[in-house]
Amino acid sequence: MNPKKLKQLKKRAKKRATAPYIEQMTRYRTLFQNDPKILVMINNVLESDRLLAAGLAPQQLPVLQVPDDFQDELFQRINASYAIGDPAGDTEWERLSAALPKVDQLLRDFRDYVEDQYGMWAYISAPFLKDLADFTGNAPVLEVMAGNGYVSKGLKRLHPTQTVITTDSKAWTHEANNQTGRQPVTTVEALDAVSAFQKYQDTVKFVVMAWSPDKLTIDWDLLQAIRASGRDIPLICIGEKYGATGSKVFWDNADYQTDTAVERLNQHFRPFDLIHDQVYVVR
Repeated sequence: MNPKKLKQLKKRAKKRATAPYIEQMTRYRTLFQNDPKILVMINNVLESDRLLAAGLAPQQLPVLQVPDDFQDELFQRINASYAIGDPAGDTEWERLSAALPKVDQLLRDFRDYVEDQYGMWAYISAPFLKDLADFTGNAPVLEVMAGNGYVSKGLKRLHPTQTVITTDSKAWTHEANNQTGRQPVTTVEALDAVSAFQKYQDTVKFVVMAWSPDKLTIDWDLLQAIRASGRDIPLICIGEKYGATGSKVFWDNADYQTDTAVERLNQHFRPFDLIHDQVYVVR
């Protein structure tokens, strides 16, 4: 058998053997019901999933990571709950301490779950959308590389009369198991970023770009096109600088707006895992 085909089959088999992500999290919510630090993180994950499944913007997330000292706290809690020598306490400790690394991994994997399940790469929360809507006002906005259109949908819900143009090349739809572009939450016009800007540059006042693919220079191509237009159109960029998103040439050559307005854009856009993305306003 072709090695690549064999690898794909093994990957599918592994997925079938593992309980669905939300099912696992629901089970661990019951298991850690007496441990608020873990419970609040799991509840945030489950509530975010519920809202996304209902077509709504999710809430802001706390850092989804088991604290380094939590195992000590767990040991102290169990010692305080059971008499010394009570085998029930030993059973509880073994059960929860064994589950802790699995819970930690699941929490860290939440971004992957949201990407796979909903095609949402930048985590777009309802509080951030309100900040973005305040920043753009009712001015016309072009979203490029929109994926399934979560940013555009959020803006339209908050400002029903605002012109929000949603575009994406839809190249992602050709990749197996990639939900980006397969579950649009609003109408998405099939245009790459530069073509979209060239088509709508005389119409819009802001351009929004969330999570431009790393190593590709389409973000730099777009920035050059905006500059060449001679129009002062801010590029609102959501990404991890010199990290998981965008190209080095883009980050090297961007002129960053730094003021209280940008700070307000980031007040509810906080990292919840090892990726430290944020909102930049670039010219």
